[in-house]
Amino acid sequence: MKTNKLFCFIILFFFLIGCSPVKSKKEDKYKDFKEKVDSVLSLMNLEEKIGQMVLFTSGWDVTGPSMPSSNLQDIKSGRCGNIFNAYTVAYTRKLQNIAVKESRMKIPLLFGYDVIHGFKTIFPIPLAEASSWDMEAIRNSARVAAVESAASGINWTFAPMVDIARDPRWGRIAEGAGEDPYLGSRIAAARVKGFQGDDLSLPISILACVKHYAAYGAPLAGRDYASVDMSERMLREVYLPPYKAAVDAGVMSVMSSFNDLNGVPATESRFLLTKILRKEWNFKGLVVTDYTSINELVPHGVAANEKEAAELALNAGVDMDMQGSVYYKYLSDLVKIGKITEEQIDTAVARILKIKFLLGLFDDPYRFCNEKREKEIVHSKMHIDFAYEMACKSIVLLKNQNNILPLKQNTRIALIGPLAEAKRDLLGSWIAAGEWDSIQNIHQTIKENFGDKNVHYAKGCEIKKEEKSGFAAALKTVRNSDVAVLVMGESAEWCGEAASRSNIGIPEIQKELIREVAKIGKPIVLVLMNGRPLAIEEESQLSGAILEAWFPGSLGANAIADILTGKVNPSGKLPVTFPRNIGQVPIFLSEKNTGRPYDPKGTEQKYRSRYIDCPNDPLYPFGFGLSYSKFTYSNLQIDKPKFSHGDTIHISVKVRNDGTYNGEEVVQLYIRDLVGSVTRPVKELKGFQKLMLRSGETKTVTFKIDESDLSFYRKDMSYGIEPGEFIAFVGGNSSDVLETSFRFE
Repeated sequence: MKTNKLFCFIILFFFLIGCSPVKSKKEDKYKDFKEKVDSVLSLMNLEEKIGQMVLFTSGWDVTGPSMPSSNLQDIKSGRCGNIFNAYTVAYTRKLQNIAVKESRMKIPLLFGYDVIHGFKTIFPIPLAEASSWDMEAIRNSARVAAVESAASGINWTFAPMVDIARDPRWGRIAEGAGEDPYLGSRIAAARVKGFQGDDLSLPISILACVKHYAAYGAPLAGRDYASVDMSERMLREVYLPPYKAAVDAGVMSVMSSFNDLNGVPATESRFLLTKILRKEWNFKGLVVTDYTSINELVPHGVAANEKEAAELALNAGVDMDMQGSVYYKYLSDLVKIGKITEEQIDTAVARILKIKFLLGLFDDPYRFCNEKREKEIVHSKMHIDFAYEMACKSIVLLKNQNNILPLKQNTRIALIGPLAEAKRDLLGSWIAAGEWDSIQNIHQTIKENFGDKNVHYAKGCEIKKEEKSGFAAALKTVRNSDVAVLVMGESAEWCGEAASRSNIGIPEIQKELIREVAKIGKPIVLVLMNGRPLAIEEESQLSGAILEAWFPGSLGANAIADILTGKVNPSGKLPVTFPRNIGQVPIFLSEKNTGRPYDPKGTEQKYRSRYIDCPNDPLYPFGFGLSYSKFTYSNLQIDKPKFSHGDTIHISVKVRNDGTYNGEEVVQLYIRDLVGSVTRPVKELKGFQKLMLRSGETKTVTFKIDESDLSFYRKDMSYGIEPGEFIAFVGGNSSDVLETSFRFE
């Protein structure tokens, strides 16, 4: 189905099953909140207020739907006002009953869960979804996740993760939108809108939580949780924009990050949580910590003990403590000794209560507890169909020498590799309530498409284990086939939290198998499954075609098979640069020129910014992705050569589909500011449009540029534009571009 119809179908579905969304009351949504919140606060004692600032896990992911009796008692006594890792209507209703029927104040619980790329229906990992460059599809992916989560008793997701990441060693690069602040900001806003919708009081909307604030994606050496040290200019120009975009899109909760930033852990940073978030950005929602990150102020070395850590966090602007029990244990004592005030606690609790009013929980604590809705909606066919569509949009064709792909129907295929029969790995990390036993693997879907007699499978090797006993069977299978389809890459557990890698290639045993297959001389189609950019220079040389499938979700195997057959024309574009080798990391689009820039076409290049053993350029650049169509760019035009304050210019280009397939293309606009008061990047993404072109069709794409597109943090750290010359680049990726110039005066 078309993505622009998805939300309408979801609304209609609710009406058909007898659970229509409640009417929005936008006219009085905010008018009465202060009075309502104040009326609740006035009746609460200090322990009950602190309880609203406490978030405990139910332990579902370890033990199933159960919780320690002490935590149940805390809900009853009002000492715990929020729960995460609890889902299903039956379970959340049980816990909500305790809060609203047995506690003195009867304040409903928030139920949070890590719904990162789907709830039961699992979509491609976020980095893969970013490869679609399709904001409507990304928004609707989050909408489906919200609808399924809400139907299962959840009203809060700890997503989207919007951390810019330029070091692929970091495992959590899989959870974000890649390296670019412009693309990342667009995706952050789309996902917030998808989760929260236009009205949080609707029972198909859940509270989004933008994370990890801030700069968590730039840890030293790519190691999760490690320190981050950067200039304020880089912080504001590169790493903060996606968080700001999420706030502007209406996100109502923010999660503080684990890392320290320039020596100050984010969880105790008034600079981040108060100065920027509250005062500069006017954020009105709640701030929650990441898991036990207040406790971790002690090993960070900025607090002598957990009581001191609680004081630092609250003074910085943290409203809710996730799992650490620090607020639970120490806030009351800190009030008594005058280290913090009850007014500070009231401020935090008011923000939390406001969210509960926004979600409609005071009107109906059980609005997310409808068993019929849960049964009808979760993992519905409509959602499964959209997961397939999203997987198709997310796969990137990196190479297609001599048009090996798509494969002809009668091709004899040797299907090789440890991931060809994987199911769990298709889903990637953070799979919420996703189930993999019933999904199809790549072997099954390729057999369905090409027929049993044309597909012969041999595993060849394990993902990492150094064991070559399967090589002989795999090589024999290749010799008896027309083409070798090799499904290689990472295990799902190698990406996500606490999954940093010092080597970002595929394991050596898989490389050896590729080398041996290549010696046979049959064409090789390499299908990659992974959660980060990989260093695959050798594999790229040995393979005739490469499909970057990422971890594509519940229907990912079906999407891969349909791209191999040509039923689907790939359209994905890389949201992150692929290095040639680990030594190039970090490598990204918007690097600076340096005073001694390297020119690969120059003559004397010794004393230049370069490597002596490797080219500077990446293996596959940002924005790159092939198609079975051939798109030709021509007639780049600018409507005027210069403009001034309050004005705009328009840049247009003609794009023609010269191929035989109908296809989608992402037309990308990049800008370079030639002279500034501080050094400027050689290219910055400033716009893109995704369009469908039929075979032989030509369309004109127009971009508008105004002052905001050219502004930056100047030498004195003021934000704005400076007069001068600019170059505009337009093309299908960041390297293959047409260019023109203009001047701002």
